[in-house]
Amino acid sequence: MSKAVESVMSGQSDKICDQIVDAIVDEYLRRDPESRVDLKVLGSHGMIMIGGEVNSRADFDLAGLAKMVYRDIGYTDDAEVFVNVEPLSEEMSSVVGAADTVVVHGYATRETREFLPLPLVYAHALARRMDDLRKTDPTFHWLGPDGKVQIVMEQKKVIAVTLLAQHAKDVLPRDVQARLLERVVSPIIGKDEEVQIFINPIGSFVTGGFQADTGMSGQKSSVDFYGGLIPHGDVGLSGKDPGKVERAGSYMARFVAKQLVKEGWADAILISLAYTLGRAEPVMIDVKASGLKRENASSLVNFVKKEYDFRPDAIVERLDLKKPCYRATAVYGHFGREGFPWEE
Repeated sequence: MSKAVESVMSGQSDKICDQIVDAIVDEYLRRDPESRVDLKVLGSHGMIMIGGEVNSRADFDLAGLAKMVYRDIGYTDDAEVFVNVEPLSEEMSSVVGAADTVVVHGYATRETREFLPLPLVYAHALARRMDDLRKTDPTFHWLGPDGKVQIVMEQKKVIAVTLLAQHAKDVLPRDVQARLLERVVSPIIGKDEEVQIFINPIGSFVTGGFQADTGMSGQKSSVDFYGGLIPHGDVGLSGKDPGKVERAGSYMARFVAKQLVKEGWADAILISLAYTLGRAEPVMIDVKASGLKRENASSLVNFVKKEYDFRPDAIVERLDLKKPCYRATAVYGHFGREGFPWEE
């Protein structure tokens, strides 16, 4: 069975937007933990647009924060920032429970120590490795912030690797290929002549980010969740406060799935939750397991329903989700890394 997944570097256009909008979420929570935030960011050719709804006592310079994040990612061009943020409507402000009708999923597998599918672990590792070299190794000063990774595997064997990496204009494509093969691909994937490796396969990649492409927050859900290998629902997490059922439910479903796999219930578990507008409790809790080790599937479902509280407020309290940590989730996926309470 073949599997293909992607990850991206921090300067990819959609991920720039995710980092900006989640830095804003963090700042609202830092100043007012009760903030209710639902924002989106769009960036395109010298322009950044911040829009959405917020109820908060906090007041700060959203445009200034957006520019700071943009520069921190590694871009030096000027971007004009437009802000159009309004309070939540009266109807939505009064909603108790879920503020939307949403289906979320959480998954964990014993396949890797990150409890994630192996192709996704490889893809994130390669993307992060390129970002780390760009930021910390002076000999990679020519490497730009924009880039993408694709991994193709059959069973547990990598059969193809593609890296797209932005670079300075004065660097030859063959030098980019040689350096990334040596310092990125080989240390992570290993040296195997049977693996097809493509690094900037059409040649140069000089122009990136908003100069080359339009980006928007919430567009890289396969990168954020499970690589497209597992259902993840039609939800984007970045830009939403942790009380939003999309964010709280996704994190809790992952937390429960990972706990159950760690406790030896099964080799892999998928938790699916359905919420409806105005109701705190999910209207559906479904558990699917492969390699079940204990009892039977119905016993597992009953255990999950009995032992875990999936109401958004209860999730926020249990996982301490009002603590700012969300900008860090906006690159290399929301799952599989230490430091997030849903991964403990």
